[in-house]
Amino acid sequence: MEFSLHIAGQAPDLAVLGRELSAIDPSALFDLADGGHAVRISTMATEQELRDCLRLAGADANADALVQLPSVCCGGCGG
Repeated sequence: MEFSLHIAGQAPDLAVLGRELSAIDPSALFDLADGGHAVRISTMATEQELRDCLRLAGADANADALVQLPSVCCGGCGG
């Protein structure tokens, strides 16, 4: 699943975020997006697991800040 975390203030520490994400999903990917105003996250974790992880990393994970994005899977790889 892909999520976007809106950043209202200071960006979360990406090293801490990476460490926490790795603990719940070693294959998770993330990067800054939208000119540094969002963190794009791709993970197999559930939304609740991700919210908990973001809180542990010191990031705002309220309902307005974290949005699950629609799938961009074309099905071409069979997955």
